[in-house]
Amino acid sequence: QVQLVESGGGLVQAGGSLRLSCAASRSISRTNNMGWYRQAPGKERELVAITTSGGSTIYADSVKGRFTISRDNARNTVYLQMNSLKPEDTAVYYCHLNIPAWGSNYWGQGTQVTVSS
Repeated sequence: QVQLVESGGGLVQAGGSLRLSCAASRSISRTNNMGWYRQAPGKERELVAITTSGGSTIYADSVKGRFTISRDNARNTVYLQMNSLKPEDTAVYYCHLNIPAWGSNYWGQGTQVTVSS
């Protein structure tokens, strides 16, 4: 079993920045996809960004140019640098890990990001 431990959420004013981190509790397969999703009140969970072990990245259109996803494979950690935050970015952000070879998906407990106007 793999646990994902998130950190870095909080309250920030519009235009500010936050950095989220997510660390896996144990070594994981070299081939994996790590990413971030978010869920705002009354809305469905949506993709924010994904990074593959091969270095590819995918971003939601709403965060392109403002958010940057990165990873440290040696530490089994993924980061989300969020700049120019907007009130509409307010949500619970969830870390996600997909390991195709194991047929497994894991979720973090979620971290709250609140952007005030």
